[in-house]
Amino acid sequence: MSNHYIQHYQELLDQLEKKSLRRKLKVSQSPSAPVMKINGRPMLTFCSNDYLGLANHPALAEALTEGAKTYGAGSGASHMISGHSQAHDELEKALAQTQASFIPRVKALFFSTGYMANMAAITGLSALNDARMTIFSEELNHASLIDGIRLANKQNQANIKIYPHQDTQTLERLLNEDQQAFKLIITDAVFSMDGDIAHLEDLLNLAEKYNALLMVDDAHGFGVLGDQGLGILNMFGITATDPRAARLIYVGTLGKAAGLSGAFIAAHQDLVEWIMQKGRAYIYTTASPPAIAHGLLKSLELINDAQHRHQLIKNIEHWKKHLKLKKWQLMPSTTAIQPIVIGSNANALQVAHKLDQKNIWVPAIRPPTVPEGTARLRITFSATHTPDQINKLIDALHEIENEY
Repeated sequence: MSNHYIQHYQELLDQLEKKSLRRKLKVSQSPSAPVMKINGRPMLTFCSNDYLGLANHPALAEALTEGAKTYGAGSGASHMISGHSQAHDELEKALAQTQASFIPRVKALFFSTGYMANMAAITGLSALNDARMTIFSEELNHASLIDGIRLANKQNQANIKIYPHQDTQTLERLLNEDQQAFKLIITDAVFSMDGDIAHLEDLLNLAEKYNALLMVDDAHGFGVLGDQGLGILNMFGITATDPRAARLIYVGTLGKAAGLSGAFIAAHQDLVEWIMQKGRAYIYTTASPPAIAHGLLKSLELINDAQHRHQLIKNIEHWKKHLKLKKWQLMPSTTAIQPIVIGSNANALQVAHKLDQKNIWVPAIRPPTVPEGTARLRITFSATHTPDQINKLIDALHEIENEY
């Protein structure tokens, strides 16, 4: 390769380094847990999305082993060829059942990742042959939604309109002004960098009023939100008999609270069938190992046990009760995502480094993931954190904040 290329990329990397924006990996040498061995050191971690502590649950490890013994190591092909195993089929039916109380005639489609699920849903739904769709996207949507929307624009000539965070008044104005017959509103359920929850009732009402579909990415809600842990639709008490419910496209992630990997789309069966025909991220990739699907069936059973969710809620309440910040801003979140805004990139990195020196792992999140000037600590809690571990984090934050 020409030195011209190497030199140019080195310069670009140096620019990221100077702006405190260069991402670097840490290596975990232990299972997901509150205390992990990271780069050879035991670290108290507050950065995992393993909200219920299922990623290291012995029943899941056993189910994975059982699945591998039954189905082998890999699927061998895409879902549309010979890679769709009985385990995948059973899982999709079970996933559909989790949303059957909220969405009429629901069908589910399983994906290897949440990124792929979002890409397939957005590009599939916007593939309307001679018609065009307008997509209304929340300002703080996840990168996978943004990428899916951009691809829908290039691939299907979809129009894109972005509305400010949680601003349903502006969204209504944009919907009212739009002349397209096909409209799709897209939002995160729980916003991954702020921790707040979308105003689902308002969004559903607008979807009904302006004849739009509503896609909700519940990556951080499935397994956690609602009295059954079935996500944001469960939390808001949406019912399948609600005339608005057929407009919903629900995306749930299985690599966070569910403890394994993958994601699913759940929607009215005709919408899902169309995504299956047109969602290239579903069609043109090898199906995930059947053992993963087999393990996820056990995960759904464990999610049904409320004790994990109750403990997570207790941990969040303990944190909010005892943390007393004077200079930094704790975001107003009731979820397991509890960000603290520090401000500059350098300061956020410095605070994360000082926590690291105390063997506490909390990542500093910087632009472009969050807006300029709002670099933050992204703290996440699990049901398996103990009060003493949470107190250790609180004490460390109080001590470091007093140094500023």
